[in-house]
Amino acid sequence: MGAKVAKFGGSSVADALQIQKIKDIIRKDGDIRYVVVSAPGKRFDEDSKVTDLLYLCKTHIEHKIPYEQIFQVICERFMALEANLGVNVELKKEFEKIKEELEKGASADYIASRGEYLNAILVAAYLKYDFIDASKIIRFDEKGKFMEDLTNRAIADELKNHSCAVIPGFYGSRLDGTVRTFSRGGSDITGALIARAIGADVYENWTDVSGFLMADPRIVDNPKPMGTISYKELRELSYMGASVLHEDAIYPVRIANIPINIRNTNEPDDPGTMITAEPAKLEEGQIITGIAGSKGFTVIAIYKNLLSGERGFIRRLAGILEDHDITLEHIPSGIDTLSVVLQNKAIDGRLDEILDEFERQLKPDHIEAFEDMALIATVGYGMASRPGVSAKLFTALAEAEVNIRMIDQGSSEMNIIVGVENKDFENAIKAIYHAFVAHNAQM
Repeated sequence: MGAKVAKFGGSSVADALQIQKIKDIIRKDGDIRYVVVSAPGKRFDEDSKVTDLLYLCKTHIEHKIPYEQIFQVICERFMALEANLGVNVELKKEFEKIKEELEKGASADYIASRGEYLNAILVAAYLKYDFIDASKIIRFDEKGKFMEDLTNRAIADELKNHSCAVIPGFYGSRLDGTVRTFSRGGSDITGALIARAIGADVYENWTDVSGFLMADPRIVDNPKPMGTISYKELRELSYMGASVLHEDAIYPVRIANIPINIRNTNEPDDPGTMITAEPAKLEEGQIITGIAGSKGFTVIAIYKNLLSGERGFIRRLAGILEDHDITLEHIPSGIDTLSVVLQNKAIDGRLDEILDEFERQLKPDHIEAFEDMALIATVGYGMASRPGVSAKLFTALAEAEVNIRMIDQGSSEMNIIVGVENKDFENAIKAIYHAFVAHNAQM
């Protein structure tokens, strides 16, 4: 096999013992040439992630609160890693530079990125790989917009000079050299960009779970693992709350047709989940691939007589949301009715203001908002060719006494999204899982 790119998340680099596991994994697989690392995560439940501590330092400085004690905790964490790994990378010089930049008013992006930066230096020294600063190869424009083509060329050009290297995830730089970060979890994106640029055979994403499960194990007891899943199915599940992989990390490898393998650092012999371009062959009786969902939505139901014949209605509606910088999540509709699904965090307390604008510009006959809503997606290519899937899902929810507030089925017919009240969220997922997975396993 050719080159692999392996990304190791926060739990996989939380302490020296975890990083030693990475070395064992790489020793057993000589194809892993490029390694992307996150900042150290939690070592135990009450612990703090290094990135959170760095953000806290920045917040303290902005509010003129002493930050030195928090910064010392960060320094001691990395010095312990340095000592326990048996490497010497002169961390004190790095700490002094970071502290100097903190006190000079460095950006939150710069401060937050230092966890990945320091960790990559340590891991590179421990593995005896080259270190490549992500700010040299991940590029953003002056407004902070990611520059895809320039980044792809920069990565390919730089990695020609390194047979093996460790790259910090999560950040890059603007054209003027200032640090710019992706959203939280962005190390997944960095790994995918590296894999695409070198044409990797596989992008391995190592975390603390053995791949994807068909449902959230915090809700469903012992859900079945997914051996293989397609990019499209994963995109749907990631968007709806499945949190193993950052949803934007799928795109770079998808367009290059590079499979993603989700693996468990603590159980390296587990095959994990393979994510591919084509859907997997389903097991006998299997209809769905997985179930995912999340809380925190508002559904605005609009009724207007003769709505279907009114030109420009949806354009005006979308314009109102654009003016408020709100993304439209879903818009299921009927002949005279239309529902608008929005994230509560995007609304940010402006619901009355938005409703007033809808009333003024759209002139509906009736409008009603349902807050505290949850969305649940049932996903799988097997749904498109099976009659009775919707009936089975709705029957399961009815028997569980879950009231469905909204229904939306994608044009690909590989997903059905239902909106339920937050209080029914867990019960609804259990009911769907039992109907499509547990029930089939018992047959």
